[in-house]
Formats: sequence, structure tokens, C-alpha cells
Amino acid sequence: MTNEPADLDTTDEALPLVVDRETFQAELDKLRVREKAHTREGDAIAAARRRLPMVEVPGHLELTGPDGPVTLLEAFEGRQQLIVYYFMWHHGHTAPDQCEGCTWCTTQVAELSYLHSRDITYAVVCQGPYDEGVRYREFMGWEMPWYSAEESLDALLIGRQVGLMHLVCYVRDGDRVYETYWTNYRGVEVMDYSYALMDLTVFGRQEPWEDSPSGWPQPWTGNAERIRTDGRPIAQWSRLHAGRSDDLTS
Repeated sequence: MTNEPADLDTTDEALPLVVDRETFQAELDKLRVREKAHTREGDAIAAARRRLPMVEVPGHLELTGPDGPVTLLEAFEGRQQLIVYYFMWHHGHTAPDQCEGCTWCTTQVAELSYLHSRDITYAVVCQGPYDEGVRYREFMGWEMPWYSAEESLDALLIGRQVGLMHLVCYVRDGDRVYETYWTNYRGVEVMDYSYALMDLTVFGRQEPWEDSPSGWPQPWTGNAERIRTDGRPIAQWSRLHAGRSDDLTS
């Protein structure tokens, strides 16, 4: 099995114009002005985000963890802030049929110490049964806190569509819990570094929606296919090659 698309035709027509170093740097300097403006706008948006109002959420809402029922408040693990990724789940389906988008997002979050240094806990809340979800976590080798919230999803995601990926931020004031921000769809790209690095390369993400020069390779089509190969989310293949079982019923 492979986790790459068919061979790409990178002929001369599918490469940038070759210039001398001075010309290259001059063009890059022009782009850098826009990049810096983009960074400053991002900082301004983050500043506005910090000034949003917040809404109270019942801290007693029940989650299921490795030791049984816990509350949303307990998921803070004593820290003041909590970021939760709500993982889509296809109950009763095999590992290859689980959400490629949530697998992509969750795989990117590996080191939590920097979040912890800012008094932030990060956790995943699976929108399906705990036993199935935690088996998937074990198969993928993820180490972040993992919960299920089947009975509390309507209250946790009030006003949003249960079953979609959501990234939600909370803060607590003593024993009272407040929601301060949420996003979904492309908003969850904030978790990803792979696409951010692809965006720096000459061919970008190689997806048809991108505004690229004529002849640029764009074989990664469709919403699912762009992060799924040979019938599985891309990140599953390395786990299988390492000899891990993807049986979610064990």
C-alpha cells in the first residue's frame, strides 16, 4: 500500500521561472510585505478574540474517561483554561471508516507542555462510545487526555451540529465554567502544521481549489480524498506498518 498519489509530471511547464538571485530576492521582498501585513492582521484578530464575551456552561456535564464518569470541570485537570477538540465518530464502524479530518487534526497535537506552561489543558472529547474511541486512540498512539460525551453532547455543543468537528475553548472561575470561543470546518486548521508547511512550497497543497499557475500538479481532489489514501486516513498507514492492531472491538 502507498500513501502518496500517482506520480506527478513535474516538467519545465510545471515549475516557476528561473531567475538570478537578485531578481528572486526582489520578488520575495514584495511578498514579504504582504506576509507581514497578514501576520499583523492575525494578531489583531486574536486581540479581538480575547475581547469576546463568554457564556456559562454547566461544569457538572458528564464525560467518560479512563476511570469512569468525570465532569467537564474535572477535565480542566486543575488548570484555568481548557481546549477541547470534539472528535467525529462513526459508531460501530471500523478504523478505516473513521473520520479522516479528525484523524488529521488530532495527529498534529503531540506536545502539550507548552500549553500546560500557560495553564491550559488540551483534551479530545469523542462523540461516540468511550471504548471504541479509546481503542482508536491507542491504535494511533495518541497520548492526550481522551473522553467520551455521548450523553452530554447536546448541552456541550448547544446551537451547533453534533457530529461535526469542533474546537472549543473554555475558562473557569473557581467551579464555574465558561465557553470563550469555538470554531469548526477550516477553523480547525489552526491545529495543523502540515498544511501550513505545504503552503510555503511551490506546489502548495496540490488541491484543485487553489489558485495556482497553469500546469501545477493538483491531484488531491475531494474533501475526503485529500487526507485519505488507499481507503484509510493517511496517518493510519504508519501505525499498521508498525504492527499495531486497528481492531476497535478489543
